[in-house]
Formats: sequence, structure tokens, C-alpha cells
Amino acid sequence: MEKGWTISAIARRLNLDRKTVRRFRDTDLDELLASARDRRPNGVLEPFKAYLKARFTETQGQASGTRLSQEIHARGYRGSRQVVRKHLAALRAGTAEPVRADIPSPRKITSWIMRSRETLTESQGKRLLEVRLVCPDITRACDLARTFADLVRHRRGYLLLEWIRQAEQDVPKPMQGFAGFLRQDLGAVTAGLTLPWSSGVVEGHLKRVKTLKRAMYGRASFELLRTRILTQR
Repeated sequence: MEKGWTISAIARRLNLDRKTVRRFRDTDLDELLASARDRRPNGVLEPFKAYLKARFTETQGQASGTRLSQEIHARGYRGSRQVVRKHLAALRAGTAEPVRADIPSPRKITSWIMRSRETLTESQGKRLLEVRLVCPDITRACDLARTFADLVRHRRGYLLLEWIRQAEQDVPKPMQGFAGFLRQDLGAVTAGLTLPWSSGVVEGHLKRVKTLKRAMYGRASFELLRTRILTQR
């Protein structure tokens, strides 16, 4: 500012928003440092808020900040006692922010559902149970997915139509859509889940032919391509 730069010029030079530059210009340095100190401990305390809430409930709000600070310090907390006391005061006043739920990612939940129960660890099984209790849609999708996996593993194609009927009822829309696609080609899918034969060998040969064709495109004659395709390697 002393060099006569405008807010827009400083924002472009520092790659900051103009509002941010204006706030730094108009706010006293001591106030900025104080606000930074106030914000930082919240992130440090976040992993321990669930524990503090549980202890606060157990003791009916009578646990001291000093005692709880010692307990969470033993669990890895590195902040100050003042932050803990401030959070306890907010709990007593009913103004504390809700504890953020530790929600597993959709990919992680899907991996738990698609794996057999025997391969899940105790903690994974417990987390999946918690998710199922919270979300009825996931519970329904989980049961249907595991039933379908059982049809595939044990070639129980005779149960496919009943599975489709269940999946078309009160379930998440993606599951209903999948069931609809299966119904469109019911005969072929039923055969695939019943008979011991598959088109895997044919698909493998097709992939090999396409690979040879791409590798030799514009480089060799048709006769050489034909010879390589007919020759087993």
C-alpha cells in the first residue's frame, strides 16, 4: 500500500481475493494474530470432541476441564487447557457445534458390501453394521448385492427372476435400473448364471485378434495377418 498499489493489483500479484486483501489492509495486526490463534485450536480439538461429549454426558456436565484435558492429552491432544474449557462451556450452554460424523466413503462402503462376511475384519464389520443402521437404503442394497453375488458364485440362475422382482420394489433407483436391464435379457442372464459354459474363451480370441490388427495396421499384408491369427502363440 505504501508504494501506491491498488487492492486489485495486490490481489493479482499475490493471487488472493480482493476481499482478503482489503481485510488485511483494514485490520490491525494484533487482531489478525489473535483471530489466527483462536481458529487454530479448533482443528486440534476436533478429533477429541466426540470423547469430550461422551465424558460430559457420563458425568452430567460435572467433569472439570483440567481432568478432561489430562485424559485427552494421554490420547494425543496437543492443544491448551483453555480450548478444552471453552468447549466445555459451550457444551454446558448448549451452543457447541455438533460433532462431525466419521462417515466412510461410498467406495469403502461398497468394498465392504461386495466382500464376503468372512473376509471382513471385526472393525470393518462393525462399521458396516453402523452404516446399515443409519441408512435403510444401504441396508436394502447390501442384502440384494450379497444375494446376487451368491447367485453368481453358486450358479443359482433359477432364483434370478425372484431376485429381480425384489430389486424392482422399494430399493434405491440404481438397483432398480440394474434389475430392469437384467429383465430385458432374462434368458441369456439366467443361462449365464446356470450353465458351466461361458464366452470367455471367445472373448479372449477376439481381444488377441484386435491386438494383432492394431499392431500390424499399415505395416504388413493381409496374408501375414491371417497367418499370425491362425497360428497359436
